[in-house]
Amino acid sequence: MSRTEHPRTAHLQHVEGFGTVRVDRIDPDADAPLVHRWVNEERARFWGMHGTTVEQVRDIYAHLDSLTTHHGFLVHRDGEPVAVFQTYDPEADRISECYEARPGDIGVHLFVAPTAAPERGFTEGLLTVLLDFALTGRTRIVGEPDAANEKVLARLARTGFELGPEITLPEVDLPEVFIPEKKARLAFFTRS
Repeated sequence: MSRTEHPRTAHLQHVEGFGTVRVDRIDPDADAPLVHRWVNEERARFWGMHGTTVEQVRDIYAHLDSLTTHHGFLVHRDGEPVAVFQTYDPEADRISECYEARPGDIGVHLFVAPTAAPERGFTEGLLTVLLDFALTGRTRIVGEPDAANEKVLARLARTGFELGPEITLPEVDLPEVFIPEKKARLAFFTRS
């Protein structure tokens, strides 16, 4: 699989025993129906898009696609879509009101797609690739999962993230996007 076959590919990496992971910029028109199905499941309540329509999902990712500071990606393993990954410049995001960003910081969000048959080691394998991708040219990852999402917080701690304090991310109310206030927990990952 070459990058020319997938013009929106941002990263391609093979992990022995796990497979080939391809990280493509989200195509808002083509990918919205799939992402919409994922984010409207009950398990996705912390993602913040529960109850959206396909058109709203398309509009959200079209807005992200128009920015130079925030990016949405559809992650594939061996050709199958398995996750949504978002990166952002913390200094251009509401999180900048809640912690002191350092040069080299990059913010991330990860949503692993639902699966009928959970696979042991899957999230760990996926995170290996996504952390490599996010840290390209960067020194530290910052995340801010929902403070009530104990499962994700435990996963981040096992992966090597340092859990920080709880924060309140302020509401964003702009003509092109609305994001409600959120109680979150800071999490930092620095490559050793």
